[in-house]
Amino acid sequence: MPEKRYLFTPGPTPVPPDVLAASAQPIVHHRGPDFRTTYGRCLERLRRVYRTDSDVLLFTSSGTGALESVIENLCVPGDRVLAVTNGNFGERWAEIARLHGCEVQRLDYEWGATPSVDDLTARLEETGGAKVVLITHSETSTGVVADVQALGTAAKAAGALVAVDAVSSLGAVPLELDAWDLDAVVSGSQKALMAPPGLAFVGVSAAAMEAASQLPARGFYFDWRRTKAGQDALDAPVTPSVSLVTALDVALGLLLEEGLEAAFERHVRLGRACRAGAKAMGLELFSPDEDRSAVVTALRVPDGVDAAALLLDLRDRMGVQLIGGQRDLKGKIVRIGHIGYFDVFDITTALAALELGLAEAGAEIERGVAVTAALEAFEHTKV
Repeated sequence: MPEKRYLFTPGPTPVPPDVLAASAQPIVHHRGPDFRTTYGRCLERLRRVYRTDSDVLLFTSSGTGALESVIENLCVPGDRVLAVTNGNFGERWAEIARLHGCEVQRLDYEWGATPSVDDLTARLEETGGAKVVLITHSETSTGVVADVQALGTAAKAAGALVAVDAVSSLGAVPLELDAWDLDAVVSGSQKALMAPPGLAFVGVSAAAMEAASQLPARGFYFDWRRTKAGQDALDAPVTPSVSLVTALDVALGLLLEEGLEAAFERHVRLGRACRAGAKAMGLELFSPDEDRSAVVTALRVPDGVDAAALLLDLRDRMGVQLIGGQRDLKGKIVRIGHIGYFDVFDITTALAALELGLAEAGAEIERGVAVTAALEAFEHTKV
């Protein structure tokens, strides 16, 4: 029998069959009337997921490309930005700004810490403010989900524009561009939105679009004004990935049919189940033990266990793909993603495989309790 594969990384994530089928439809011309219909509906659905009346700009790129577009369109060399860094992707925000010539101030935390509003306010006062504050909503390298609403309010009070990396959080945990007064919110297709990799988006407030319009264009492909003009006419300024847009349109339809609030509740319960099963096994959480951490669960690797060998064993022998830590956390943690097309039985599969792999690696863990604990946490708690 062909080996069955289970994907538990925080991106790319599993894709529903209907979405995969849509991506295999015959190619149509991107300026023809049939694609324009799909394109327009997809853009409208993105605005509903972002909870905004403003523009959501769509690019054929990874999420990193859309992050770069924020700096290209809101900043010129010498502008001061403040990057909140508590993991690998916060570091990426800061590095993109540095490479584009910005004066980068930082609010640094140990990886795994949760950013504080008081710290941000104090740092902005200390540095004399910033044109843009860069915040990572879901730091998938550690499992921390920041309170973007509160952090954004503090940044706006200091006169800054608020840019958010929501690549893995959009569609999984609450986020509202308009109600939270955010200015540039980046996400991608391959995380909680349940589509293949290759598309990225930026939800742009009126204030951010106005700020961008006052600056000279610093690029062609990621220029917000060019992209907005094309989208307004349902005539993409460059050739988009027709197949991926078609797939994303179906994925967004599934998410909106479920309902955003229902999706948020499902992710909270999945996070609870994963943490409960891991703790029952005797593992130590690295990510916070809180409902907001509903994107990925990070677990410390028991002493004496070779994390790299464990992950390879799970993948090659059991078909279960978890992921390890990044940079300084490599070899110290393993991460279980549970965003998008997941249910509780996916969680129990991941936990059962991890239990077996750890036991065979010689770890002292409690056997036979993780699955029951996960099911009970999922079924017997309400959000």
